[in-house]
Amino acid sequence: MDIFQELKDRGLIYQHTDENALRNRLSSGPMALYCGFDPTADSLHIGHLLPLLVLRRFQLAGHKSIALVGGGTGLIGDPSGKASERTLNPKEIVEQWAQKIKNQFGRFLDFETGDNPAILANNYDWLGSLQVIEFLRDIGKYFPLGAMLAKDSVESRLSKGISFTEFSYMILQSYDYLKLNEMYGCEMQIGGSDQWGNITAGIELIRRTAVQEKEMHGLTLPLVTKSDGTKFGKTEGGAVWLDPEKMSPYKFYQFWLNTDDKDVVKFLNYFTFISIEEINELAQGVEKEPEKRNAQRALAKDVTKLVHGQEALERAEKITAALFGGGLGNLTALEIEEGFSDVPSATIQSPETSLVDALVQVGAVSSKRQARESIESGAIYINDIRHSIVDSAVSQLERLDQKYLVIRRGKKNYYLIKFEE
Repeated sequence: MDIFQELKDRGLIYQHTDENALRNRLSSGPMALYCGFDPTADSLHIGHLLPLLVLRRFQLAGHKSIALVGGGTGLIGDPSGKASERTLNPKEIVEQWAQKIKNQFGRFLDFETGDNPAILANNYDWLGSLQVIEFLRDIGKYFPLGAMLAKDSVESRLSKGISFTEFSYMILQSYDYLKLNEMYGCEMQIGGSDQWGNITAGIELIRRTAVQEKEMHGLTLPLVTKSDGTKFGKTEGGAVWLDPEKMSPYKFYQFWLNTDDKDVVKFLNYFTFISIEEINELAQGVEKEPEKRNAQRALAKDVTKLVHGQEALERAEKITAALFGGGLGNLTALEIEEGFSDVPSATIQSPETSLVDALVQVGAVSSKRQARESIESGAIYINDIRHSIVDSAVSQLERLDQKYLVIRRGKKNYYLIKFEE
């Protein structure tokens, strides 16, 4: 596989060092490369997904992919792409987050294959034991202040303020590249478009410290944007997390399913392993039959399976079919909890509670009067069936999986009633 051309055809290359030299190196045999991920939360989110998948593409092409968790740099904070100083987290918290992120890497990279296993590293292993005087003498001397100030990640923050702590981040990331080159023969660093300054600083450090000349490489990926100008990877509920405990596979699936027609082909190229030929066919469908949304379904299916597995994908598809095509009665308790995890809910303790009171309790209406009017007008649905009997007790209503009522008011407003066992 010509991995460089594959990335180029998919629009995944933003910046790179000498193209001819990089192409020649990639075609000459397996090459070790790395990408770093700082533990700034207890889970990766889809902002991390693009570089992770590029590491996966390189591994599938026969190269040695190194996933570096920033247990050390995560204690410092990267100024890249940030308008203000980060909040420094306690060491114990960063350690916990680093471990969780390590566990997530295994979904995307194969660390156990006998042929070409990926490598997992943590930069705290070498940064945590550094002696400040030795580090400044041996490494700091290779970083001209003028060159550091000229880097975008630093220059953009000078007027707003940047501490020496964050200013030093570039040196630490450069040292990571040096150590990975020494330990694993790593010859390339990849990262987001905001990492170019840090990557080139690492290349320069290796060049300056090398006993003999080394050819090092760098490559950045494009910033993922949406056609409407809104930030990619954000929903009303916040970030789109890769941890199913923070965002259910169903909600994750829905995020991709709701991709705009103007974005879906780009995202298919970025985030799936569907062939470019098949993507081109899906692109024709977007132009000719956009109402079928076949491209969105292919995107949601491929990414959800990759991140959460086949079983979670099937569950997400089943919930989607039940919510938008009828069949709530076929859902299990787990599927109901997952599908309605972010809707207003209430727990009913007494089975003699009236439907009117339950509607008020769950927040579907603001008063008993409004509840009665909504029922009488046919605006209330219980488990997808219109309910028009005002004087009903919840005990008279058929429950899903013996303990749930799904209430819908109008076309889109869902609520979940749970019964205490």
